[in-house]
Formats: sequence, C-alpha cells, structure tokens
Amino acid sequence: MNKVLALIIGILIVGGIGWLVISNRTIPDASNRQAQFGKAPDFALQDYNDNTVKLADFAGKPLIINSWAAWCPFCKKELSDFVAAQKEFGDKVVIIAIDRSESLAIAKGYTDQQGITDDLIFLLDPSDSFYQSIGGFSMPETIFVDANGNVVFHKRGPMPIEEIRQKIMQIISP
Repeated sequence: MNKVLALIIGILIVGGIGWLVISNRTIPDASNRQAQFGKAPDFALQDYNDNTVKLADFAGKPLIINSWAAWCPFCKKELSDFVAAQKEFGDKVVIIAIDRSESLAIAKGYTDQQGITDDLIFLLDPSDSFYQSIGGFSMPETIFVDANGNVVFHKRGPMPIEEIRQKIMQIISP
C-alpha cells in the first residue's frame, strides 16, 4: 500500500513539474509564435482616472501585461520590478498592470502605498475578464506581447527582475 501511494505521489510530482516547464517555455521560432500562443486578448478597461484604455491603443508596441491583486504577496516585489524595468527600457516597451476584481480604493491605495501609482499603466478589471482570457490560475500572471500583438511568453507566478529583463529583450529585439 505504501509503495503504491509513493508511486502515485511521484507520478503527480513529475507530471506537475513537467507541466510547469512546458507552460513557461518560450518559442524560439518567431514564425511559430502566433500558432503556439495566439494574439493578446483584447480588452477595454478603466484606468485610475476612469479613462478607457484598450489593447488597440498600443498597436505596434511590445507589451508586458501583468495581472495582479493587492492580496497577492508576490505582487508587491514584482510590481516594483516592473517599475524598474519600465524606467530602464523606456518607450521600447509598455508595461500594463491589470488589477483583478478589486475596487479603485483598494488598488490605488495599494499602489499609492508602494509609491508606484504614476510609474506604470494601472487598469481595473472588476469582472476579472482579462485574467480569465489568459487562462489564469496562479498569481501573478504575466504575458509578453511582441509588436505584432502575438503572445510570445506567458509566465505563471512571480519572476525575478533578471527574467523580466531577459523576456523584454526577446520582445523588443526582432
């Protein structure tokens, strides 16, 4: 009985690790990007000033779109790293942070407390539609989109600044 249980647990662990490796891979062949990940999901969401921001507003620009929430312990560090990356790469990339289902008071209060409200494009998603459109199931989740609107990398979970830089270089370099 113990051997069977150990075997089942081992299979689950190996399968889980294999799935994580596959789900976080990049596609080296640029011609295969769209077939693998598809286009970035369309959105029309409100920013902190109640302006509507659409995916189409960024046509032709490489994008990082991060799904975050104030309750997510990993998001605090990652949002600060995205701010650092935005400052480092300037207008070569646009970083958008989409809050998951929280009120303006909670989301803006959180970014105000971190001192980053004016450093990224922060959008509110009260229906959590963006997160659902990318098949989200972990936090945070981030997609990297090339200038043609193709998702070239989908990261589930937090990432260090070094990985953020590496992925930005991949989407800004043809």
